[in-house]
Amino acid sequence: MSRLASRLHVLPRALAGGLSSRRPPQQPARILIAHHLLLGDTVMLTALLARLRSRHPQAAIEMTVAPACLPLFATRPYGVTALAYDPHHPGLTRAVTRRKPYDLALVPGENRYALLARAAGARWVVAFERDTPGWKNRVADQLVAWPQQPSNLADMFASLAGSGDEVFETAAWPAPPCTAFDLPPPPYAVLHVGAGSPLRLWPSGRWLALATHLQALGLTAVWSAGPGETGLITNIDPTQRFASLAGRLDLPQMWHLLAHAGLLVAPDSGISHLAKLTGTPTACLFGPGSDVLFGASRFWRNHPFEAVIDADFPCRDQTTVFKRPLPWVRRCQRGTNACAANACMQALDLERVAAACERLLLRAG
Repeated sequence: MSRLASRLHVLPRALAGGLSSRRPPQQPARILIAHHLLLGDTVMLTALLARLRSRHPQAAIEMTVAPACLPLFATRPYGVTALAYDPHHPGLTRAVTRRKPYDLALVPGENRYALLARAAGARWVVAFERDTPGWKNRVADQLVAWPQQPSNLADMFASLAGSGDEVFETAAWPAPPCTAFDLPPPPYAVLHVGAGSPLRLWPSGRWLALATHLQALGLTAVWSAGPGETGLITNIDPTQRFASLAGRLDLPQMWHLLAHAGLLVAPDSGISHLAKLTGTPTACLFGPGSDVLFGASRFWRNHPFEAVIDADFPCRDQTTVFKRPLPWVRRCQRGTNACAANACMQALDLERVAAACERLLLRAG
């Protein structure tokens, strides 16, 4: 695995294609979305896929996807072909560039992937403005401005393809096939306790109290967490009062678990975004993250969603998105070396989370 080898493959091919074609395509026949995002942000790109398909119904649309996320795209949502890509894997990089040429390429996130788009023969590259260092911006033909008013990341991604007002429909993303597993008997609630950072973890005692509360409401709680997070369940429920699927499911299986659930409770994470695709009522616990950026959106306006957040927490004071400063953003991206305790998650009491769950269940009827 070598990121350097991938760069040495990409750079000369990008330069050979020139850094500006100067003619935006009117009816692109082949479109590439070039990125290397984690699960949550990849799901947020769904709004961009919907807009591209609406504006270019006949185009062949391809998108780079981290190998771990690839199974989610088996049913080709919006007619999109997913390409396995990892910048540390030269073979996957070469596989993308061999699919050239493309009439149009869109680069959400870091503009370094505009070089990948150029190496893949993209004739016109669209990216967001103000990446650093500045050379990344010069690779693109068109730079899209960031919104100056509060906006959801999904809606911002969609703006790369122009204006529109699409809304997500679950039929647009058919469920991916998965290896058979035993679903819990309904009705059940998935309590996904894991997160990408320990600073997003909710206190163990509150998880168990919430599971007990949901049981009284008629829903069986089912624990969920990632493969390396099974110890969290042991701390939360040492006597195994509730069933656990922690560390046992891959992403397609997780999709099916959520699709049949009456409720999901989770920190702001890839799983809370995955539930937007399955339409699962979701109570999302925001500590350091931003509910404006990662919560409800115009595109997912029909998704039953409750953000539980202390919006004015004083240390949620960082204002960047993909390293670009946006004055309206309020989030915290500090690591454990700069934050000794996740006071923002500790501030979310059981009563507020339980109330959010009850509102979702009432809406579901």
